[in-house]
Amino acid sequence: MASRTRRHGAERGARDGSRRRRLPMRLLLPLLVLVALVAMLMLRGYVHSEILADHRIQPEASTDKVPEKILDGGPVIDTRSGRTTSMRIPDHRLVLTFDDGPDPVWTPKVLDVLKEHHAHAVFFVTGTMTSRYPELVKRMVDEGHEVGLHTFNHPDLSFQSKRRIDWELSTNQLAISGAAGIRTSLFRPPYSSFADAMDDKSWPVTQYLGTRGYITVVNNTDSEDWKKPGVDEIIRRATPHGGKGAIVLMHDSGGDRHQTVQALDRFLPTLQQQGYTFDNLTEALDAPSAHTEVTGLDLWKGRAWIFLVSASDSITSVMVVGLAVIGVLVISRFVLMLLLSGAHARRVRRKGFRWGPQVTEPVSVLVPAYNEAKCIENTVRSLMASEHPVEVIVIDDGSTDGTARIVEAMGLPNVRVVRQLNAGKPAALNRGLANARHDLIVMMDGDTVFEPPTVRELVQPFGDPRVGAVAGNAKVGNRDSLIGAWQHIEYVMGFNLDRRMYDILRCMPTIPGAVGAFRRSALQRVGGMSDDTLAEDTDITMALHRDGWRVVYAEKARAWTEAPESVQQLWSQRYRWSYGTMQAIWKHRRAVLERGPSGRFGRVGLPLVSLFMVLAPLLAPLIDVFLLYGVVFGPTQKTIVAWLGVLAVQAVCAAYAFRLDKERMTHLISLPLQQILYRQLMYVVLLQSWITALTGGRLRWQKLRRTGVVEAPGGPVPTQRSRRSSSDRRPVA
Repeated sequence: MASRTRRHGAERGARDGSRRRRLPMRLLLPLLVLVALVAMLMLRGYVHSEILADHRIQPEASTDKVPEKILDGGPVIDTRSGRTTSMRIPDHRLVLTFDDGPDPVWTPKVLDVLKEHHAHAVFFVTGTMTSRYPELVKRMVDEGHEVGLHTFNHPDLSFQSKRRIDWELSTNQLAISGAAGIRTSLFRPPYSSFADAMDDKSWPVTQYLGTRGYITVVNNTDSEDWKKPGVDEIIRRATPHGGKGAIVLMHDSGGDRHQTVQALDRFLPTLQQQGYTFDNLTEALDAPSAHTEVTGLDLWKGRAWIFLVSASDSITSVMVVGLAVIGVLVISRFVLMLLLSGAHARRVRRKGFRWGPQVTEPVSVLVPAYNEAKCIENTVRSLMASEHPVEVIVIDDGSTDGTARIVEAMGLPNVRVVRQLNAGKPAALNRGLANARHDLIVMMDGDTVFEPPTVRELVQPFGDPRVGAVAGNAKVGNRDSLIGAWQHIEYVMGFNLDRRMYDILRCMPTIPGAVGAFRRSALQRVGGMSDDTLAEDTDITMALHRDGWRVVYAEKARAWTEAPESVQQLWSQRYRWSYGTMQAIWKHRRAVLERGPSGRFGRVGLPLVSLFMVLAPLLAPLIDVFLLYGVVFGPTQKTIVAWLGVLAVQAVCAAYAFRLDKERMTHLISLPLQQILYRQLMYVVLLQSWITALTGGRLRWQKLRRTGVVEAPGGPVPTQRSRRSSSDRRPVA
C-alpha cells in the first residue's frame, strides 16, 4: 500500500510538473508570432531570389561527351526513357518562346499582342515570378499558350547537384500547379543557347532531366531583345531564312521590354503574310499537349504555396510600412527630445529663474516598504540628512523580514512607522497620506536614497499654485554591472530626456515612484492612489492632468535607486511597467473625447504616450529584423552602414542627455551592446505585455529582490540593528 501511494504520488507529481513546465500562452504566442514572421520573411526572400540564389554562369567547356546528332540537331532534345532524340520545327512554323516571366507590366502586353494576331507561344516561366503573379500564368493557359519550366531561382544547373536540380524543378512545378492547375513536361535551362552550344557540363544535366520526364527546349533563332538593339534589329534577328521553321527566343521579363512588344506587333502580321503560323511547341510538332491537369492533393499543395507566397508578400509589405512608421516615430521623438529638452534646460537654468515664492514649509515623506530590510536603513538615513524640514512616515506593508523594527530601532526623530497587513503599494501610500501632517507630500521607494538637497529641490515648483505634482530625477545607483550600466543609459537618455520634453508639452505621463512630490489637495481631488492598474504612478499622474493640474520636472531633485541586477528581475519589473502603462492609457481613454484640461491631455498627451511608449517600442524590432536579414542575405554593406547611422543618431542623443545631466560619458561605451542585447529584451517584454492585455490575462505585483548596495550620500551607513526574534517576522496589523 505504501509503495502504491508513493507511486501514485510520484505520478501526480510528474503530471503537476508537466503542467508547471507548460509554456504560458503569453510567452508561447509571441514565440509563435516571431517564428511565423521569420518564416514569412524567409519565404519572401526565397521567392524574390534573395535567399539561395546562385548567379554563377559556367564558362564554355569541351563537347567531347555530347553526341554529334545533338550538336548538329534541332532545338528540341528528348532524352526520356533512355533515348536521345533531336527534333526540328517544320518549315513555315514558328514557335515563339518567352523567358523569365511572368512580369506584371510586360507579360500582359505580350499576351495582348498575341491575342490580337491569333498567335500562340510558349512561356518558360520561373517559379519565383509564377509564385508572385499566378494570375498571369493562368491567363497564358486559358488563352491556349503552353507553359514550360525555367527553374525556380534561375541558376545555372551545371553548377548544381541533382538534389538542387530536383528542388528547382519541383518547386517550379508546384508554383505552376497552384497558378493554373497543370503540370508541364517542357523545360528550358537558364543561360541556354543553340543546340550546338551544348557542352560536357550541360549535357549531363540534359540527360538527367530526361530521366525526370522533361523535354529540353533550346532555340535556333535568337532575337537578342534583352540587348534592346531596336525594333528593326529584333525583327531581323528573329526572322528565319528560307521559310524554315524555328524556335524564336524572346523575353517578357527582366527589364524594360517595350521594344519586344513593339517588334512583336510588327513581326507577327508580317510573317503571317509570308505563310508562317505561330503555334505552341506540341502543335508545331503534331505531338500531344505538354500540359497535364493536376487534381487532388497536388492541386491543393500548389494552391497552398501560392497562398503562402501571397501572404508573405503582404506581411512583408505591412512590415515595411511598419518600418517606415517606426522610422518616422523614432526620428520625430529624437528631434522633439533634442529640441524640447534643450528648451527645458535653458528655461530652468537661466539666471534668476524661480517657480514662485520659495517653498520652506515642512514636507511629509512617505516610504512604502515591503520586505526592505536590506535597504530601509540607508533610505531613512538619507532623509535625515535632508536640507529641508521633513517628517518621515515608513508604511510597513506586512513585511516578514522585520523592516518596521529596523526603522524603530534607529530611534530617529521625526520618523514614524505605520504598520498594516499586506495590501499593496497604493494602499500603503494612501495609509501614509492619511497619517501625514503636512500639505506637501513626497513619495519614494524603500530601496531609494535621496541627496541632501533633493527634497528642497523637489518641492520648489509648488511655488507655482498651478503645479500639482513634481517628478524628480531618478538615477541608477548600482551602475557598475553591465545590466546596471544599460539601465543607467536608459534612465538618463530615455526617462529624463522624455520628462524634459513632456514638461514643455505639459503632458508628462509618469511621476516616478522613486522620487515624486504632490499637493495633498491635488491627491484628494482625484481620489488618492488607485490600485486599478499596476502602474499607480502613471495612473495618478494622468488623473492629475485630467483634473487640470500642471506636472513638472525638477532636474536637481536627484534620487538614487537600486535597479534590478538580473535578467529575470529586470523582466519582471519592465513587464509590470509596460502592462501597467497600457492599463493606465486604457483607463483614461475617455479623455480623448472630453473638454478642458482633460481633453487637452487626452488629445495631446495620450497619443504621444501611446505612440512613443507603446507603439514605437512594439514596432522597433522591425529595425533589427530587417538588419539581421540584410546582414545575412544582403545588401550587407548598406545594411551595416544604415544600422551604424541609426546608432550614431542614438549616440548623439545619449551624449546630449548625459551632458544635460552632467554624467560621465564613459558609460556610453556599452551603448552598442545595449542596442543589440538589452533592447531586444525590452521588445519581448512589451510584446508579452500586449499579449497579456489582448488575452485578458492578469498580472500580479512581483516583489524584486534587493541587495542594499545603494548607499546614502556621504558613504556607508553604520549598522545599528538590534537582534530580532522570530516574532519580528509576523506582520503587525
